[in-house]
Amino acid sequence: MRVYKEVIAAFSIGPLMFAQGMLVRKYAAELPEATGPRAGVVGEGKPLRVLVLGDSSAAGVGVDTQDEAIAGQLAAQLADHFQVTWELLAKTGATTKSHTQALIEQVEGKFDAAMICLGVNDVTHGVNLKVWLKQQTKLLDILEEKFGVQQIYVSGVPPVKYFPLLPQPLRWFLGRRADRFDHWLADLLATRQNCHHIPLAFPDDASLMASDGYHPKAGVYQEWAGWVADRIKVSRDWFK
Repeated sequence: MRVYKEVIAAFSIGPLMFAQGMLVRKYAAELPEATGPRAGVVGEGKPLRVLVLGDSSAAGVGVDTQDEAIAGQLAAQLADHFQVTWELLAKTGATTKSHTQALIEQVEGKFDAAMICLGVNDVTHGVNLKVWLKQQTKLLDILEEKFGVQQIYVSGVPPVKYFPLLPQPLRWFLGRRADRFDHWLADLLATRQNCHHIPLAFPDDASLMASDGYHPKAGVYQEWAGWVADRIKVSRDWFK
């Protein structure tokens, strides 16, 4: 029934949502990616190699520096348990398909853990759900087989229905679609022993968002990174 309603909406108010989408892309792209190093070593203890992959949220849009963004926050929160060697591959506008190709072309070496922040652009670009799940599966397989990743922490699709930038009815339409993608993503990850779904349970609070109304502030990145860091610490015996 949910899918049926989305199809009806796409036909009946599609032109309006298309126009709204063009405006949203313009304003959502106004803030730059965070500055600063995208790789480093921090902390003392058991060595841990961490790869962070993602779109504009992983790139730190909404904050000034990578220290405030999700990769820097994650490394800092793991530093009391591990010597963290971390690397970030992130780009505004990245989809699962485009970023999988970038991963193959731009990243080398082996990693113990990976964090993935992808999905919003797949939702907004109209990628078919079944196609997207196959793309996610391919990405997970590559991380395991090519990069030796032992544990993969996959962020849920963000709650688009709470993004202040999005006007109605576009917010309603994309919000429903994002929720559906996230539901099936969680089901996919539940079938893989070493993959973990990280729900993004942020409240409907515009004060948590950056000035563009589309990306988070530093406090959200800190909490988001904390959810992943806590899961990694619990799983620390997995890492050789």
